[in-house]
Amino acid sequence: MGDRYSGQPKAVTVTTTYLHIPSPTHFRPAFVHNPDVQAIEAHEPSPDFYRFLYGTAGRDYYWLDRLSWSDATLSAYLEQPAVTLLPLYVRSSPVGYIELNAASDEPGAEVAYFGIFPSFHGRGFGKHLLSLGVQRAFDDGATRVWVHTCTLDGPYALANYLARGFIPYRTVIHEQLLP
Repeated sequence: MGDRYSGQPKAVTVTTTYLHIPSPTHFRPAFVHNPDVQAIEAHEPSPDFYRFLYGTAGRDYYWLDRLSWSDATLSAYLEQPAVTLLPLYVRSSPVGYIELNAASDEPGAEVAYFGIFPSFHGRGFGKHLLSLGVQRAFDDGATRVWVHTCTLDGPYALANYLARGFIPYRTVIHEQLLP
């Protein structure tokens, strides 16, 4: 996978920050106004397409948990009405995705996964895609949108969440064994 995988397991301290936008009035969107940039909901994503999005966006950030899911498990998850998958395309090529889950562990809609492919970092697509996802969650009836990010995620993830109006409400520090 990415450069961060050395092949030797190591223990690291990971800080996970939980954030939320408690109401639409706190939301500060930042959209890119470019007709070449489109998010198109994947209504019937195949497990292979999902793995492509997940694996490409998360390969440098230790996104591993869903790689072991079987096709049947992944299909069953993606078919849930509460799950929304919004890939982002630039000039018809996928550059990232946001995954929303309106039936997650906490009240409101969770940004379950969100990532931009490494070769598209630094071009404003992350703030645009996050804004689209949060707007979609509120449009679908969420009264709150929440997310968690950790020190293994991209270096600008937390700043993007804060800039969009997310407010931290919990921090957890733990040791994690990495491959």
